[in-house]
Amino acid sequence: MNETTVCVVGNVATQPVFRESASGPSARFRLAVTSRYWDREKNAWVDGHTNFFTVWARRALATHVGASLAVGDPVLVQGRLKVRTEQRDGQNWASADLDASAIGHDLARGTSAFRRAPRPETPGSAPVPRADARPEPVWETEPPGEPAADHGPRTGPQPVAAGVT
Repeated sequence: MNETTVCVVGNVATQPVFRESASGPSARFRLAVTSRYWDREKNAWVDGHTNFFTVWARRALATHVGASLAVGDPVLVQGRLKVRTEQRDGQNWASADLDASAIGHDLARGTSAFRRAPRPETPGSAPVPRADARPEPVWETEPPGEPAADHGPRTGPQPVAAGVT
């Protein structure tokens, strides 16, 4: 089956709307994607046209979208592009939807802290430790002006992960 799979980088434009239905959870939000280009005359970056997409998430992804995203967050969305056309009040309208398979914060524009969602347990069973479970890193600060043992000299306090190999 041929499908148009895309990866889009933009900002969350509307608060995600979460719904629980008989077919499972779903969430949707609008994604604003603005092109930027270098204007030689102004000697500055300039915003171009903004495209808006409706992003749809299903099942566990929908639950995590509701708990993780807010308006203005920079995100990457991968999924299937669906262009819909319809006629309303005698006019033709077109809209672009993304049926998301993956959504994440754009780490080129900020930081994010990942928290693994707990697995649902079956009644009467004990939690099973995951083979890939890692301890949470503990962030400490080195004293100012002291060089790091393996990273060379530093000019001020820098975050260092303690207990992480």
